[in-house]
Amino acid sequence: MSNKNTEKIIEWLLRLSALVTVLTTIGIIWVLLSESVSFFQQVSIIEFLTDTQWTPLYKDKHFGIMPLVSGTLLTTFIAVSVALPLGLVIAIYLSEYAPKKFRKTVKPLLEILAAVPTVVYGFFALMVVTPFLQTIIPNLSGFNALSAGIVMGIMIIPFVTSFSEDALQAVPKSLKHGAFALGSTRLQTSFRVMVPAASSGIVVSVILAFSRAIGETMIVAIAAGQQPRLTANPLVPIETITTYIVQVSLGDVPHGSLEYKTIFAAGMTLFVFTFILNNISFWIRKKFREKYD
Repeated sequence: MSNKNTEKIIEWLLRLSALVTVLTTIGIIWVLLSESVSFFQQVSIIEFLTDTQWTPLYKDKHFGIMPLVSGTLLTTFIAVSVALPLGLVIAIYLSEYAPKKFRKTVKPLLEILAAVPTVVYGFFALMVVTPFLQTIIPNLSGFNALSAGIVMGIMIIPFVTSFSEDALQAVPKSLKHGAFALGSTRLQTSFRVMVPAASSGIVVSVILAFSRAIGETMIVAIAAGQQPRLTANPLVPIETITTYIVQVSLGDVPHGSLEYKTIFAAGMTLFVFTFILNNISFWIRKKFREKYD
């Protein structure tokens, strides 16, 4: 077989791979949209977006998504509050202070955290973090948003660290050398020159970590409880969008019923959240590249 024919085969295989990805995405959107339209034919979209109660599995049925959204955002903000400072400090150390051999060894080890099954994190939050927090906060519930959010933050530290470290490495060396030439210390250079210059990349890492935390399932399903409530209190049980989808998908709800269709409306809400966040990160990354091209 000639090299020309081989290249054509490889080109068609690459096109096929890209097409499969696109068709899969279209299929997911089609399923969510078709089932969501069927749901909204029976439930007002205004009620869905404004009602403060979510009780589709109870006798007194309410279909307000806000309690699930608030639970999702609450655990996500806690997770990002934990992951951002720790991940950024680790990224600065690896980029500006650590020897090259140490960085090449530690960075892959740190990313192992991302490979740990999330169900393990969930039981760690329930059996270790929650009892520890209860010694500090006596009125903390056995299932709560705080411990779930903290452990989610530990889980997404590798995302923040990896992307932030890459952003710091992409900053032109001339900025660092110029700061040193003006008499800046390494600490001043790191936080007053390198971090601001890499801010766009760091923001991208935070948005992607935010997106990852929003879609997390097992940690919140195990440690946060399954009580949908519109609250900003991290000490009480809450329910997230993903947790509710798991709850309904267990098989107790009749297939095709209105209650069953709620998971598609919730899934569409989750998809819109992640779609917006991913597009924001793509736009910021594009601007970041244009800035230094």
